[in-house]
Amino acid sequence: MFCYNNDELIIHVWKIMSQTTAEMQKAAGSSLYRKSRFDMPEQLIYLDGNSLGPLPSNVPAKLANVVQREWGGSLVRGWSNDGWFDLPHDVARKLEPLIGAEPQSVAVGDSTSIALFKVLGAALKLIGTRRCILSDSDNFPTDLYVAEGIAKLIEDGFHVKSLPTDEVETAIGDDIAVVMLTEVDYRTGLRRNMKQVTEMAHAAGALVIWDLAHSTGAVPVNLADCNADFAVGCGYKFLNGGPGAPAYLYISPRHNDAVTPVISGWMGHSDPFAFDSAFTPARGVQKMQTGTPSVLALTALSTALELFDDVDMTALYERAQQLGDMFIAEVEKRCPDLVLASPRDATVRGSMVSFRHPEGYAIMQALIDQNVIGDFRAPDILRFGITPLYLTEADSVKAAEALEKVLNEKLWDDERFRVRGAVT
Repeated sequence: MFCYNNDELIIHVWKIMSQTTAEMQKAAGSSLYRKSRFDMPEQLIYLDGNSLGPLPSNVPAKLANVVQREWGGSLVRGWSNDGWFDLPHDVARKLEPLIGAEPQSVAVGDSTSIALFKVLGAALKLIGTRRCILSDSDNFPTDLYVAEGIAKLIEDGFHVKSLPTDEVETAIGDDIAVVMLTEVDYRTGLRRNMKQVTEMAHAAGALVIWDLAHSTGAVPVNLADCNADFAVGCGYKFLNGGPGAPAYLYISPRHNDAVTPVISGWMGHSDPFAFDSAFTPARGVQKMQTGTPSVLALTALSTALELFDDVDMTALYERAQQLGDMFIAEVEKRCPDLVLASPRDATVRGSMVSFRHPEGYAIMQALIDQNVIGDFRAPDILRFGITPLYLTEADSVKAAEALEKVLNEKLWDDERFRVRGAVT
């Protein structure tokens, strides 16, 4: 039996609660950790899942089966006998819960750029006389390119206004047709408040398109709850669907009847195998499908998505915030020459952490040489994806130690690390 005075009792209870909280956090992290379900070198610390997710270990066998047994054995019969024709639909149904989308509101296929062209073109037909597409000047360049291109294609006064990140929201007025934004900034990881911005846009009479390339599979997304109009995203980053994995698009069901596709493909026809010469759109989001499904790519993505069957996205994001905070603390303690580019506040940060340095490219190449893989984004960003599915506290510390070594020993100051490849 233990006897405590009041102060001692308070301290004792506090210690127990602290230990319990730490143990709960550790248990939560371990329940999300599944590096064994990826084909990755054991000693590699991979901090680039925000650019290309690693290979899920269940994908090679599945692809081999599709190639050898289905394609090799069934040949063209695979479209019916092996379910190839339904793959876009099946993958879309797997994606909908990950982005909080209503049933039958997602179409899968093509690239993110084409998906954006489709939804932006559709949105511009819904907005009456307004002609301004508002975006962030730091948005991912392809989004701005697509918007500029479609404005020039349609003409009729359409134009793009791209403003600094912190000026976008205050510029949402009654002249804006479409607000086109990325939820999580690809350089810094800044996470916009999707619900708040969408409400502001709707109050001003504008539509909103969200790019979820750095959100899906990393942070909780709820398009339906946010009353979003349109969204696009890719399958090869946090979703681990493989290089160039198919993209997806989302259309709110309330827009289904009014939307007309700007690319009328045969897979968006109400009866594609009637081979009518005139296009009759399918019902709902299916009308946005275009060409023949990419069976191998869709198979890889579909199989990779099985990793998320038992993942609580809120818990995953909270764990990423913890790991991100730890990584920031470790790097700032060891590498004072690096400047944090990401928000320090984890609640407005996606699942990545970025630092600035004038020699960012060479530093990153030297770090990769130390078996720690992140990536570089011009002009000076060292970018690190924080993915709890295969990262731990120990990985955060080891990565910071390797970065410290690269800087302190000036390992980056080597000509071979300055030579830029086609992909940076």
